[in-house]
Amino acid sequence: MNIHLLPKKDSKASVWSGGLTYEYMIYPETARYADRDFVFRISSATIEQEPSEFTKFKGYYRYLVMLDNSLDVEVNKEKRIYEKYEIMEFNSDDEVTSYTKGIDFNWMVSEKIRHHKLKITDNSQNCNAEIMFLFSLHTTVIKINENPYHLKPYDVVVIENIKKGNIMLDLSNECLFGILDF
Repeated sequence: MNIHLLPKKDSKASVWSGGLTYEYMIYPETARYADRDFVFRISSATIEQEPSEFTKFKGYYRYLVMLDNSLDVEVNKEKRIYEKYEIMEFNSDDEVTSYTKGIDFNWMVSEKIRHHKLKITDNSQNCNAEIMFLFSLHTTVIKINENPYHLKPYDVVVIENIKKGNIMLDLSNECLFGILDF
């Protein structure tokens, strides 16, 4: 089992058409965002323009969560509103236009991956997924098999569990919890 603690302050910023994106992790490490050859990517972005067009990624599924307010969007010309922390799921090659400024969380997963899911939880979890991550929404202590990790808001911890052993997670506060199995 490999555990990666990824503080927000260490994430790399780059420009997208609507603001800035902060990459926490791209997997595998040899993948490049520009080459569209990654299995998954965890990031957070600022939406600084209204309206703004989300970047398209053919061959990827996407989860998006607004961290500071609601999200007013059109997905393939259909109007939708998502409340703060409500999970938006969509194909990454959909036409998405945002009419909201704010900060979001993004998780992009290759369509080749057979199982992936994102939820919000503040409960203990017993999990054996190959990849797990927790994105802290608030100051949080996460115990992974009784070992504590102290996260500030918007920090991430990623657990690589290739042998699929059972891992016990205890959370002191609300987090986004993602799982992925190849």
